[in-house]
Amino acid sequence: MNTKTKFQLSLMMFLQFFIWGGWFVTLGTFLGNNLGASGAETGMAFSTQSWGAIIAPFFIGLIADRYFNAEKILGVLHLIGAVLMYFMSQATSFDAFYPLVFAYMVAYMPTLALVNSVSFFQMKNPAKDFSMIRVFGTIGWIIAGLLISYFQWDSTKSIDEGALSNTFTMVAIASLILGVISFTLPKTPPSQSDGAVSVSDILGLDALKLLKDRNFLMFFITSILICIPLAFYYQQANPFLVELGMENPTGKMTLGQISEVLFMLLLPFFFKKFGFKKTLLVGMLAWAVRYTLFAYGNAGEQAFMLIIGIALHGICYDFFFVSGQIYTDFKAGEKIKSAAQGLITLATYGVGMLIGFWVAGKISDQNMLADGSHNWEVIWMLPAAFALGVMVLFILIFKNETIELKKE
Repeated sequence: MNTKTKFQLSLMMFLQFFIWGGWFVTLGTFLGNNLGASGAETGMAFSTQSWGAIIAPFFIGLIADRYFNAEKILGVLHLIGAVLMYFMSQATSFDAFYPLVFAYMVAYMPTLALVNSVSFFQMKNPAKDFSMIRVFGTIGWIIAGLLISYFQWDSTKSIDEGALSNTFTMVAIASLILGVISFTLPKTPPSQSDGAVSVSDILGLDALKLLKDRNFLMFFITSILICIPLAFYYQQANPFLVELGMENPTGKMTLGQISEVLFMLLLPFFFKKFGFKKTLLVGMLAWAVRYTLFAYGNAGEQAFMLIIGIALHGICYDFFFVSGQIYTDFKAGEKIKSAAQGLITLATYGVGMLIGFWVAGKISDQNMLADGSHNWEVIWMLPAAFALGVMVLFILIFKNETIELKKE
């Protein structure tokens, strides 16, 4: 892969995740403060990510993989996204905003697979080369968060003045740029031009036979359940930090992505030394610890508790979800590994987080106080207790087994 291609793919990844991080992190704050949305309505808006994740496999399997170059359809989807983002910035009510965000997520979620397809097609050794390209996506997410805080769009005064609508305008511009750039990316032709593709293939239903294995069944159920507390972080963390009066909350939340990169590097060593079961348990325990820190931290003397909670994101995400992907690959084998990964993705980002966003919205509404603030101690301790319960269930039922990392 030559220098020009590396630059093109790195820029593509940077913009892809700059776009996501540039509005999704502050979405809950925007909805509550700009549009007066309830917790349930906020949950509906966040759940569009899950609906997009459910619809995306059909789009990729039935259309993108069969009839069009990946880079061209990537460009079209981001151009559509730019238009939708602009109209989202102009919305003045939740009723006007919701159909726009739903349409946007249906368009955006397939692009996550498309950027991977474009990247992998250009690589002779994806196992070696992909991480160096993908890391620019995390950098893009971090830069988006820092810009939001740098421009002070997430300060209390700016939020009151409606400044968070600027995030959608910023992302609309980035989407327009990526949409145009996509047509200049290296050609990535359809991967399945011949042969029929069934719904079973698309949804990964061939991997259902893995559920006959008690350990994999327990892991599958645990993956869905742990996404319920995960949804609380995505939906509630930014509004929580803003309500507490933390300065530059969106910028500080980028510590989560920085830790994600660091713990990704540590994961193979931890996995090899302690094994799969203990690695997953650490990931689940980290969710309980994080939310307990959120419950009792504040923007004053206990601000360090909030910072530690944010920084735990790397352990929370990498030690559970990335380890889970490795475990799934090991259990599935070559014939159905793609189907197995698809099934886990559908179960977590689709079903699990769909439930999680709904629950988080309901609990947020139930714990709203008379002055419009929230009883955050209760809001955070509930998912903390739930994550701890899932961990105990996993300890009791999942039997330890040796998983060997593949040598590349």
